[in-house]
Amino acid sequence: MNTVAITGLGAVSPHGDDPLVMFAALMHAESALRSVFPELPKPAAAALAAFDESRWFTKLQLAGVDRVSQLAVAAADLAMRDAGAPTDLDPERIGVFAGCAMGGAAALEAAYRGGARVPPLTIPAFMPNAPASHVAMRHGVKGPVLTYSVACASSAVAIAEAAKAVQRGDVDIAIAGGSEALIVPGVVLAWQAMQTLAGFQPGEAATAIRPFACDRSGFALGEGAAFMVLESVESARWRGAPVYAQLSGWGLSCDATHLTKPDAPGQARALRAALRQAGVQPRDVGYCNAHGTATRIGDVVERDALAAVWGIDLDRLRVSSTKALHGHLLGAGGALEALVTVLALQRRELPPNAHCEVVDPACQLNLVREKHATAPGLKAAISNSFAFGGTNAVLLFTRA
Repeated sequence: MNTVAITGLGAVSPHGDDPLVMFAALMHAESALRSVFPELPKPAAAALAAFDESRWFTKLQLAGVDRVSQLAVAAADLAMRDAGAPTDLDPERIGVFAGCAMGGAAALEAAYRGGARVPPLTIPAFMPNAPASHVAMRHGVKGPVLTYSVACASSAVAIAEAAKAVQRGDVDIAIAGGSEALIVPGVVLAWQAMQTLAGFQPGEAATAIRPFACDRSGFALGEGAAFMVLESVESARWRGAPVYAQLSGWGLSCDATHLTKPDAPGQARALRAALRQAGVQPRDVGYCNAHGTATRIGDVVERDALAAVWGIDLDRLRVSSTKALHGHLLGAGGALEALVTVLALQRRELPPNAHCEVVDPACQLNLVREKHATAPGLKAAISNSFAFGGTNAVLLFTRA
């Protein structure tokens, strides 16, 4: 079995398309959230990605390509450039593994609002596998091109499945990640109807998301894409590619209890599976990028799952949820947060759990409350993604 290395990172995020600039913004606790759609009955906040599609597409190429696919193509291209991937690779030995929860929301919204004049390319624009297909066409990928639509765990599952393919030798290079672009009025209204989005006072949208805090009230949507290039450590060494980190373990589980209510035992099973595969003990893992949606129930359940697995070593685990700053990217969230976790591990710097002034007693964790926190001895870190539908995904990274 091959050891899986991460050799390229690419992102189009609410904090820009340079992963290091994005990470620096998170370390400074800079929020990308702002108020959107003032015409809606209730205030809404979201984190939008600044994106110039003309860098990757001509006007002719954009026909029938939803924003969700545009973001995916850009992030995957940046990851491949970062990896210095050879141009003479066997296309049948490359795979694309992409997560996308809701597909082309803008295309679907336009179709509903268009009445009888529905654009003829609406279907290929909003189908959830369109981002993966566009990435494959851009890079001439002729190996497995797969899409995982598993709500908030979509891209974390995609990365885990890509790692399996690299580990088994099914592919030489895997382009793995996810994209989401659903900041349109209809989708925001639907999430508001579920009463999961945070409320806020005028002028306070930037600090509306407060994971693990006493006064938390929910999350805000974000958009963007993040991809990473996975290959074997041996392949990376052979071509002299720098390695950001190793993907040493992953755990997937299902609660099988409720469609939207999380379950601590189910999450704990995924955590234990990731630790077991990586061959590390809980005390060896120094940082957790939490799922941390800032919902009343979700944060407590995640804390309980971590406590069940870490036990007496829980205080040794530093924890933060960066959703407070970039929003909840749903299908792309796992990939973006995995990218943040990889950089935290490589740089041994921990992004803060922002906007949490008073911690809920039911959420007692060793939260990263300070900006610019360092972790000189950090050797392993995890990224949690826990989805509607009950699917739990945990990715465990170790230093190269």
